[in-house]
Amino acid sequence: MHCLFISLLSLASLFTTQVLELFPKMLNKLKSTVKVEDIALSKIEINEDSILDLPELALEIVLEKLPPDSLTILACVCTSLRERCTSNHLWERHMKEKWSSILGESAANEWELHIKHLMATKEKNVKEKNWMVSLACAPISWIRSLIECGDDSKSANRNLHQPEVNSIMSFYGALESGKFWFPAQVFNRENGHVGFVLSCYDAHLSYDRHTNTFFARYPPHGTKPVKTEDGVKWDRVRAPLVSTPSHDLHISDCLKDLSPGDHFEIQWRKNKEFPYGWWYGVVGHLETCNQTEHFCRCHEDDNVVLEFKQYSRGSRWRQMVISRKDHREKGDETDGFYGGIRKLKTDDEIKMWRRFWPVEVLE
Repeated sequence: MHCLFISLLSLASLFTTQVLELFPKMLNKLKSTVKVEDIALSKIEINEDSILDLPELALEIVLEKLPPDSLTILACVCTSLRERCTSNHLWERHMKEKWSSILGESAANEWELHIKHLMATKEKNVKEKNWMVSLACAPISWIRSLIECGDDSKSANRNLHQPEVNSIMSFYGALESGKFWFPAQVFNRENGHVGFVLSCYDAHLSYDRHTNTFFARYPPHGTKPVKTEDGVKWDRVRAPLVSTPSHDLHISDCLKDLSPGDHFEIQWRKNKEFPYGWWYGVVGHLETCNQTEHFCRCHEDDNVVLEFKQYSRGSRWRQMVISRKDHREKGDETDGFYGGIRKLKTDDEIKMWRRFWPVEVLE
C-alpha cells in the first residue's frame, strides 16, 4: 500500500498547474501516508496526513483520473475511500469508454436479471441461517455469531472492497472478469467461415482480459450442438440494433422508403429451425429499369430488388426480389428464408459492414 500512494504522485503530471497549486504540500505528504501492520485489509490504516486530507475538489480530480484497476485497489483502503471509489459517477465514464459500443438494451436487461438472482440467493441464504439458529435448543449466542458472521472479528472488513451488487463498478467488474456472459452480435462468425461472410449473428460473449478478446457462444442450429468460438476481436462485435430475438421475424418498417443504392441488412436463416442472422446488401434496380437517375422509378414499384454483391453474377445468392407491400418471410428449404429488413441510416453502420468485404468474390 505504501507503493500505491507513491504511485499517486505520478498523477501530478496529468493535472493543470492551476489545480496543483491548490495542494502541492498535500501531494508531497502522500509518500508516507499508509502504515501496513498486516497484509489483511483489516490491518490497513491511514495516517493523518493522507490522501483524505486533500481538499474535496482536489481529491475528486485525483479519483477521476485514476484507471479502473487503481480505483479498485484504493477502495480497499478504508470505508471513506470505498464509498468514494465505488460511486457510480466515477465508473460511468469507464463503462462508457470501454463497453458502451457493444452493450445494448438486451445486455442491460440481462444484468438486471442477474442482479435479481444474486439478491434472491443472498436473501435465501440469510433466511436459511436464521432458520438454523432457531433450531438451537438453548440461546447459545456464539452459535448465532458463528452462523451469521463467523467467529472471526475481521469478517466485517474482509468484504470491505466489494462494491454493491447493483453498482456500475460491480457491472464493470463482472464484465472484466468474464464471469458475466452478455448478449451481443458477432460479424463473420466462426473465424470468418466462408459460409458466414458479411453476416452478423447473435451470441453470448465472455471477455478474456488476458487476450483482450471474447469467447462467443452461438444459439444452437436446430438439433446441432451449440457452436463456440474464441479469440473474437472487438471490431467484430456490436450491440444488437433491434430487440427482436434471433428466432423471431423482425417487422420491417422501411420497405416503402427503399430505393436503389440504399444499404440494408436482412434476416436470413437456412431453415425454420435455425436462428436468423443479419446479412448485408444493397438495393438494386429492376430488370425493366434503364438505371438512369432521372428516369428510374424503381422506388415506386411494388417489388424491391435486393442485391448481395459479395457474390458473383449468376450465383443463386446474388439477388432476391421481395414485395414492398406485404413482405414477411420469403424462401424455401433450398435457398433459405429471407426475413425482416433494416435500412442502414448512417455512414458508420455502412463502414462497419464494409470492413468485412471479402478479398475475393464469393460463389
